Amino acid sequence: MRGAKSAKWVAIAAVVALGATACGGGGGDKGSDSKAAVDPAGKFSVEVGEPQNPLQPANTMESNGSIVIKSLFSQLVSYDDKGNIVYVNAQSVDTKDNKTYTVKLKSGWKFHDGTPVTATSYVKAWNWAAAPANKQTNSFWFSDIAGYDDVAPAKGKPKATEMSGLKVVDDSTFTITLSKAIPYYVYKLGYEVFSPLPESFYKDPKAAGEHPIGNGPYKFVSWAHKKQIEVAKFDGYQGPDKAKNGGVLFKNYTNLETAYEDLKSGNVDVLRQVAPKDLPVYKSDLGSRAVDKAYSAIQTITPAFYTKQWKDINPKVLQGLSMAIDRATITKTVLQGTREPATGWVAKGVLGYEPNVGGDVFTYNPTKAKQLIKDGGGVPGNAMTIQYNADGGHKEWVEAVCNSITNATGVKCSGDSKADFQADLDARDAHSVKSMYRSGWVLDFPMNANFIRDLFGTKSDGNTSGFSNKKIDADIAAADSASSLADSEKKYQDIEKELVNYMPSIPLWYYKVNAGYSDKVTGVEYAQDGDPILTGVQVKK
Repeated sequence: MRGAKSAKWVAIAAVVALGATACGGGGGDKGSDSKAAVDPAGKFSVEVGEPQNPLQPANTMESNGSIVIKSLFSQLVSYDDKGNIVYVNAQSVDTKDNKTYTVKLKSGWKFHDGTPVTATSYVKAWNWAAAPANKQTNSFWFSDIAGYDDVAPAKGKPKATEMSGLKVVDDSTFTITLSKAIPYYVYKLGYEVFSPLPESFYKDPKAAGEHPIGNGPYKFVSWAHKKQIEVAKFDGYQGPDKAKNGGVLFKNYTNLETAYEDLKSGNVDVLRQVAPKDLPVYKSDLGSRAVDKAYSAIQTITPAFYTKQWKDINPKVLQGLSMAIDRATITKTVLQGTREPATGWVAKGVLGYEPNVGGDVFTYNPTKAKQLIKDGGGVPGNAMTIQYNADGGHKEWVEAVCNSITNATGVKCSGDSKADFQADLDARDAHSVKSMYRSGWVLDFPMNANFIRDLFGTKSDGNTSGFSNKKIDADIAAADSASSLADSEKKYQDIEKELVNYMPSIPLWYYKVNAGYSDKVTGVEYAQDGDPILTGVQVKK
């Protein structure tokens, strides 16, 4: 959102964990509560915001939509908490050269309308999503597949309607041939953009986005816009993660403070995050039902490089602004110790993460910050704003970051509030951000490539800032063409070390889920992407 998106754009200020079996405090039921009698048909509610786009798998690159999509659609693969591949709808994904992958599907899988999930269900869906005419926000995720440039050329009209690299062998087998070898490609197949679609989807894709039919553990029931989305357990689900409950109500909230009050009063069951205002008290309020866990996401602020202010800016100016931010104090005070200052661009918990890649650029130093900004020619207009969504609990820390910058350097800084996450994302997509924007990113797959290629590659869907650098693009291409997964991981580590010379964004801190759940539910855990693991939640009788 997308790749986070899955990398997805993160809606909320901090939303937990390194998987259902990950280590860390909080997040699971302890003691006698875990033995409570449960109702397998009971439904529970989760705090979310309004999805930005219709519920089409390739059209979702933000956390409010993706949590719903993931409940409705299952992928070929998933990952365990150590980053190992786990097969879900796929029986196997094999390759001898990292260029051609053969996918064999498990038998017996069906969509929620009763039709079978076949190789064609995947191939046809991916071709549809790649086509520019269908305007899917995640279409670039298919660009590795041979023939993508004919379907979605950079210039001119399409030469084909299907990617030559996708071939149906039989009902349960298809092949994926890439334009060049990518050793980590199987990891990408766990992102929801690669979902299959039933034949009924193509009759009216717009209507299907309002009433999606998937192959996942839950089936769609209803969507009252800006109020609630309801899904119900799909009894015919063949995956390993069958729901232990009867369904989920995704309740729409425009601010986290209201959601927290509803949690305390029993009007919502599971939160993804507590607002900064409630961080000092939520553990004492909730006791064993309070959650405090790390997960693989990072908070940054990003210049809109397409604006007059930041176009062709000297990276020294951005280095100086970074050194003007007192991350240690802000995370300890405003964020109550619930975040860890970032020292690079890749989130913790993924393959290739390395600490301290940015040197002293992430260390608070007002004297050096002033000098760097001066040496770089100054901040144009000596003023800047940080765009953020008001419904995500960001106001307090944005103000703290701005105060830190102003106090350290004299550069005027203020927040630019958008009503909700949808409005925030729409402004980014329209390239109408005035100065900078807050840009949290959560993993789509557990490798450093997802935090570099999918955000800073010139053509990447996650790149909404206008950042473009030919050397970085060339280095990304070289990392993707590495002979092994380990070599690719190492080459991306080398790229990350070089980012300090370009400053495509200013990392702030690594995310944690600081949330909680009601006394009506048990078995609440959080995944590596920070979302609650919906299928494991049990409703008490």
